[in-house]
Amino acid sequence: MDRFVRKRYSTTDFVYETIKEQIMTLVLPPGSTISEKDIAEELEVSRTPVRESFLRLSEDDLLDIRPQRGSFVTKIDLSHVEDARFLREHMEVATIRLACETVTEKALLLLEENVVKQKQAKEREDEEELFALDREFHRLISEGTGKLRIWEVVQKMNTHLNRALKLSIHSKLNWHLLIQHHEGMAQAIRAKQADEAEALVRDHLKLITYDQYELKEAYPTYFEEE
Repeated sequence: MDRFVRKRYSTTDFVYETIKEQIMTLVLPPGSTISEKDIAEELEVSRTPVRESFLRLSEDDLLDIRPQRGSFVTKIDLSHVEDARFLREHMEVATIRLACETVTEKALLLLEENVVKQKQAKEREDEEELFALDREFHRLISEGTGKLRIWEVVQKMNTHLNRALKLSIHSKLNWHLLIQHHEGMAQAIRAKQADEAEALVRDHLKLITYDQYELKEAYPTYFEEE
């Protein structure tokens, strides 16, 4: 994180956001150990903001702090993935139906531009960009309907789901369907076809349910045992 961005945060916020992003993008993979000392040295900060950040990440269910044993990035819990998927499905169905009624031309153009960028990222096999664009696409729909605060609240429950999605994109599972669904949603919103848009959202959010079996087989140590 550059100096300009860092100045916008308190030291604790800077440390928290940095570690959280590393966890969410699997730079710090599920089950890995994480040390206050190492983080403090890496980010050139004192131990106090690191300790405070660890506590916040524990509240987010991203860190498991075990006294005398250390701190560990939580493994992906598929029951939490399903809870978040269920919540997102209901929220996003309502939001996309609203978008079909109220979305502005400016918001539509941003959605369509996002889909173009997704296709370009797929051609480059740029998984980091595709993951970011996937999150941005859904955020744009919420923003375009004036429901961004609801989106942000849902994101607090999305930590396990988003890591599973990142792993799915990293594994190149269903990239074509991911983009196809997004393109179809943008087209349905433009055509004000609420039923079609809703069906696409439901199908889209089922992808992670289908992918989880392959992911768990390929990355067994990343997932909580059932």
